[in-house]
Amino acid sequence: MSTTTRDTGAAPPELAQIAARFVAARRRGEVLAEFPGTIPCDLETAYWVQDLAIAQWPDRLVGWKVGYIAPERRDGSGDDRLLGPMFARALWHATGDILPVPVFAGGFAAIEAEYVLQLAVDAPAGKLDWTPEEAAALPATLWLGVEIASSPLATINALGPCAVVSDFGNHNGLVLGPQIRDWQRLDEASLRAETWIDGVHVGSGGAGRLPGGLRAAYAFALTRSARRGRPLKAGELIATGNATGIHEIRVGQRARVRFLGLADIECEARPALPSPADGEQGA
Repeated sequence: MSTTTRDTGAAPPELAQIAARFVAARRRGEVLAEFPGTIPCDLETAYWVQDLAIAQWPDRLVGWKVGYIAPERRDGSGDDRLLGPMFARALWHATGDILPVPVFAGGFAAIEAEYVLQLAVDAPAGKLDWTPEEAAALPATLWLGVEIASSPLATINALGPCAVVSDFGNHNGLVLGPQIRDWQRLDEASLRAETWIDGVHVGSGGAGRLPGGLRAAYAFALTRSARRGRPLKAGELIATGNATGIHEIRVGQRARVRFLGLADIECEARPALPSPADGEQGA
């Protein structure tokens, strides 16, 4: 995993254009017929695009989603996962009711069961490499959650990790559920989840489905963020990866994720609306 801190002010025009077109499509609630330019050749370049887009997005960064990269799709960086930013106005708290969530109609849209870590302290700014054991020693709380994975580009996942990273990691929101107390003492195999869409069972799994478990995802987020010049801070969230699969959803469909013995989270896909001037995204 290499170290690169990108200067967004010195970005090549073609990278700036990719970021600007994704941001514009997201803010307008529009879809893109194709990737807006040449897909970055590696993850380092894709993160440069992502940094450019983050700088343009009119909202506060509150955390990161982690996505797994299949072995055949990895590049020379050695990364087995990727990151995408999460923003304050696309963070919702589960209330027990069916929550409307925005997806790009005609783009890509899916929901994912998530176990979400929240840092209790700042990560040491100078530490660039983290093992799962070291990550486990950095205090964090654990929450249940559902990620809204959605992009204006319908083919984004098929185009590979560099395309996904370029568009906010294919992330469009997070529903945060109850906290799991004393998670460090639990056997991760006991954290089980199941997902339904419109009453049809579409996936089973849990924290044990994540390669290396919760701590491996945590370590990756800490390492990659530090190497990007964005060491994680107290309060930031980390959605650790899909726990029952990536389940595509259409506008009007309802999803229910049952975290066995803990809680259910239910949501309904609504079309993403044009954002108002302050950048708030409608649902």
